[in-house]
Amino acid sequence: MLNWLFWAIVALVIIYFVWQMMPVKGVVNITTDELKKRLRDKNVQFIDVRTPMEYQQYHIKQFKNIPLQRLRKECETLDRDKEVVLICRSGSRSMRAARILKGKGFTKITNVVGGINHWQP
Repeated sequence: MLNWLFWAIVALVIIYFVWQMMPVKGVVNITTDELKKRLRDKNVQFIDVRTPMEYQQYHIKQFKNIPLQRLRKECETLDRDKEVVLICRSGSRSMRAARILKGKGFTKITNVVGGINHWQP
């Protein structure tokens, strides 16, 4: 019985993490090279969802830091009519952030695939 329960829990954890990494319908994915071409666009809100410590260590200057843990509350400070470009360390937290914003009614959401790990200034 315990062996079955253990494997059921493992399967659920795997399903959860795979689901978190799945693309969100309506969210555009771009590379860091594509991001470079868009950084001057004043009609875009650039949001870095990493922790404040990660952001402080290194960030792209156009990005405002709203940690993933605070995004549900702080998304009200964002303009729903403007595109939101999300970045994190590797792309998984920003994909979770995209799910949150999608659930809050945002429609113009872009995720930077590979995150800051793939950024080369």
